[in-house]
Amino acid sequence: MSAIRVVLADDSVVVRRIMADVFARAEGFELVANVANGREAVEIVDELDPDVVVLDIEMPEMDGIEALQAIRQRRPRLPVVMFSTVARRGAAATMEALALGASDYVTKPGTLSGVREAIESMEQELLPRLKALGRRPRALGSAPPAVRPSGPGGAKRCIAGGAEVVVVGASTGGPVAVSKLIGQLPSDFDVPVVVVQHMPPLFTKHFAEQLAQRVRLPVAEVEDGQPVQGGEIWIGRGGHHVELTRGANGELLLKLTDDEPVHFCRPAVDVLFKSTARVCGRRSLAVVMTGMGQDGLEGARSIVDAGGVVVAQDEASSVVWGMPGSVARAGLATYLGDPEVLAQHVALVAGSPPVRQSG
Repeated sequence: MSAIRVVLADDSVVVRRIMADVFARAEGFELVANVANGREAVEIVDELDPDVVVLDIEMPEMDGIEALQAIRQRRPRLPVVMFSTVARRGAAATMEALALGASDYVTKPGTLSGVREAIESMEQELLPRLKALGRRPRALGSAPPAVRPSGPGGAKRCIAGGAEVVVVGASTGGPVAVSKLIGQLPSDFDVPVVVVQHMPPLFTKHFAEQLAQRVRLPVAEVEDGQPVQGGEIWIGRGGHHVELTRGANGELLLKLTDDEPVHFCRPAVDVLFKSTARVCGRRSLAVVMTGMGQDGLEGARSIVDAGGVVVAQDEASSVVWGMPGSVARAGLATYLGDPEVLAQHVALVAGSPPVRQSG
């Protein structure tokens, strides 16, 4: 199998040297260009036709956002990963880039003074994303039907009594997919939605704020102890797991914890899904969306075992079909579809507004 060909653009000489070392140590990758600004990146992409591009956000002449837009005009399917700082401005710019079509992002190490630590960080954080994105076919080919049964349960049409909650898990490519899903829910959708998107602190806050400006339903970042009401959208807070619990009167509450990461993630989809299965049982509806790895698989199994319903994003519309693919292959998803179709199916399966349960 040929090496994944990478173009990197970053105005920092130190970063470019570190990344050259990262790719020199890595098998299966070739750093075909290592340039200092976005304009050079756009020009070299046309010349070299790489498999994936990594763009720093803040660069002279043409910044990462401008370069992304130029690349998207020429190569709509070429994977682009943004190289972001964890600062507030970096988080906001990263969310803008994802909305404009970036495939994913990686945060830079907190300090570049430790070269070995920086190299190890990039080997752990960046290379797996580039491998997943660089191996994905760029041509759509013959896509599967927009909606099709997946699991042995077939096309379960609705949840008896209505879903009490919809829980959503996503990672790579998730911000765009989740935005499409939430954006297509009807304005009178009367079931709370809780989303875990793999993101660090600050990023989830900006994601919630961005989503609130684009959809018809109210959106906010999760607050510990917050009761959830029908039609509200809650985005899990970066750096914390989010769970569902019951209040004294039986109402659903959001709970934040600092427990150890699961699948190297905090928040983790499995944590949310497993708590949902315990608390809501057969009135749980889970959606597994684009992302690397298998976070959500065991949680989805818990929801199905409790009598709830799981649906998943299809391969054709996923940036990476890791998380939804694992659920589909395990026979846990009753339906596969793109985000817009999943929104219609979620509204259908959720059924009537839930009746509040008493403790």
